[in-house]
Amino acid sequence: MRHEQHIGLDACGAATAGGRALRRDDVGEAPAEARDMRRALRRGWRRTCPACGGGPLFDGYLKVRDHCPACSERLDLHRADDLPTWMTILVVGHLIAPAMLTVWDLWNPPIWVHWVLWPPAALMLSLVLLPRFKGLVVGLQWAKRMAGFAQRP
Repeated sequence: MRHEQHIGLDACGAATAGGRALRRDDVGEAPAEARDMRRALRRGWRRTCPACGGGPLFDGYLKVRDHCPACSERLDLHRADDLPTWMTILVVGHLIAPAMLTVWDLWNPPIWVHWVLWPPAALMLSLVLLPRFKGLVVGLQWAKRMAGFAQRP
């Protein structure tokens, strides 16, 4: 005799059956293989494919490739949006501002020295960090199956 259960949603939107939360096994989905987040973040920082680490992640300065040339992993599914820019501004600001104030307090150089020193330093640091932070975000999204990297049926 077959027992049918009512499948519904709880207050948080999670699937339930008979008052208990459903697991992936209950709904017939195979559990996804685990992805190593630390490795994906490290590969993203190096601007390589988070899946294999063999192919380049970018097809230019910040444009993410459609597919990895080494392993054919689809990479255009990311949703990095403004997070890499925000991270770059945060880090550059926290490095440049204290350095600028320290130089001002210790040596008190003329203002033109500050104008010659700090804008190029901030620009160079930003240009170096921005693609690395974008690689980190893409690696994080790939490892956690976020954005478009979620497994589709």
